[in-house]
Amino acid sequence: MSAKLNLITRPRRNRKSPAVRGLVRETVLHPSDFIYPLFLHESPENHPIHSMPGCHRWSLEGLVGEVGAAAAVGVRAIVLFPKIEEHLKSSHAEECFNPDGLVPRAIRALKAAYPDVAVITDVALDPYNSDGHDGIVETTPQGDLRILNDETVGILCRQALCHAEAGADIVSPSDMMDGRVGEIRASLDDAGYEEVSILSYTAKYASAYYGPFRGALDSAPKSGDKATYQMDPSNRREALREAELDIAEGADMLMVKPAGPYLDIIRTLRDTFDLPLAAYQVSGEYLMIKSAARDGWIDETKVMMESLTGIKRAGADMILTYFAKQAATFLREHG
Repeated sequence: MSAKLNLITRPRRNRKSPAVRGLVRETVLHPSDFIYPLFLHESPENHPIHSMPGCHRWSLEGLVGEVGAAAAVGVRAIVLFPKIEEHLKSSHAEECFNPDGLVPRAIRALKAAYPDVAVITDVALDPYNSDGHDGIVETTPQGDLRILNDETVGILCRQALCHAEAGADIVSPSDMMDGRVGEIRASLDDAGYEEVSILSYTAKYASAYYGPFRGALDSAPKSGDKATYQMDPSNRREALREAELDIAEGADMLMVKPAGPYLDIIRTLRDTFDLPLAAYQVSGEYLMIKSAARDGWIDETKVMMESLTGIKRAGADMILTYFAKQAATFLREHG
């Protein structure tokens, strides 16, 4: 046996017990960190989503109940994603600004039942677009698809106004069209909705992790892909440019999507800008944890909490996660 080391500094002293580890812990999760993404549809039934175990397409009644259950464990913010019936979809996505549409009715129901819960809405055309894209699609004479930026932004402004009129607290443009934050801010302000916040999908990457989500909403592109408007996964500096533009145009909060594979982007934006920063733990990240846990390869709760802690440690102030209610329940029970 070797002689006892003569060490002045022993970092392990700060790890010697749960109480000591708690005193020096640098990153602490709280239920108020989470934004709960919720799917809704017109059916009076709640339908489990096969590609996302534990998630449902909620009826309006079921949605109100689920938001209440989440609020009871401390989750005070939700974001809505609608599955729109096929006959309501069109090439110009007019249903997205229907004041009697699914999302406006859901906003009104939620604000009536839980006025203190922050209701965030997704502003994008893909759930409503018969082409499945986030913008208006034009076919060139050569047969290629072109997403019309400026025409799309005009429709997004009408969608954001529709949500604000229904009572949304925050609108969240996820389309990645150029200039949409500034135009939405001007539209909201001109209509008297200066208090409605904009949470911008600032660095939304053209990721392969979105597959289960698109299955949940039946919103995948009918042809082509989203690479001409969502960001190239290889790029980091481009995220800084997008953030500078969003801030200049009036965004109140920024977002990185996905979260787990882009922790470096979260840290880059956190170190560079002062605005609150969100990160979206997307459906593919969620499903990988659920699937590995189901097959017994990992401990679901431990990996869930470790992944969320990593996202917050990277610099996110808030996390959009399908684990929101589950993680908040764990935190309530275990402190």
